Amino acid sequence: MTIDTTTVEQQRRDREAIVDISIRYATGVDRRDWTLYASCFTDPCEFDFTSFGPRPVSTIGAHEWADNVRGVNGSFDATQHLMSNHVITFTSDDAAIGINELIAQHWFTPETMEALGHPGEVSWCTLGGHYTNRYVRTLDGWKIARCELTVRWRTGNFGVFAVARARPDAARPDPKGPDPEGPDPGRPDVSRPSR
Repeated sequence: MTIDTTTVEQQRRDREAIVDISIRYATGVDRRDWTLYASCFTDPCEFDFTSFGPRPVSTIGAHEWADNVRGVNGSFDATQHLMSNHVITFTSDDAAIGINELIAQHWFTPETMEALGHPGEVSWCTLGGHYTNRYVRTLDGWKIARCELTVRWRTGNFGVFAVARARPDAARPDPKGPDPEGPDPGRPDVSRPSR
C-alpha cells in the first residue's frame, strides 16, 4: 500500500487552517473585533442557531451576521468562547465538515446589572454544546459556509441575553478597553454605564 504523502501533508495544513478559523471566530467575538469575526464566513453564509433561540435558519451576509452578533455579545462586559475537540472530515479537496465543542461564557458585572435595572440578579450565563460547520476553500482561504450551533446545556441566568439585547449603545463597553490615559474631559466616558 502506497501512502500519498502530498495529500496527507495538504490535509494536515488544511486541518490547521480550519481549526484556526474556529480560533479566529472566538477571538473576534471575545475581543470585539467584528471585522475578524466576519472574515470567518463566506458571503453569504447559512446560520442555524435554532437550538439557542427562535430565530429561523437564515442565509445572510457575513457582515450583517457579525452586526447581529455584536448587538448581543458586544453588549456584555465580557465573553469567553472556548473551542475544543475539533474533528475535521474532508468531503472533497475543497470542502470539509468540522465539529468542535464549545463553552461560551457571557458576563455582566453586578454594577452593570444594577445600572441596567436588574440589581441582585445573577449576572452571567454559560452555554455548552458544539458547532457543526461546513467549510469551503475560497480564494481567500478556508471559510465557514454553514454554521450550526447546538446548545446542549446552560447554567446561570439565560435572561442576561435579553438584558444584553436591550442595553443602550452608549452604555456598551468600549471594545478597546479603558483609555490608559484616563477619560477625555471633552467626551463622555461610556466605558461604564452611568448610575
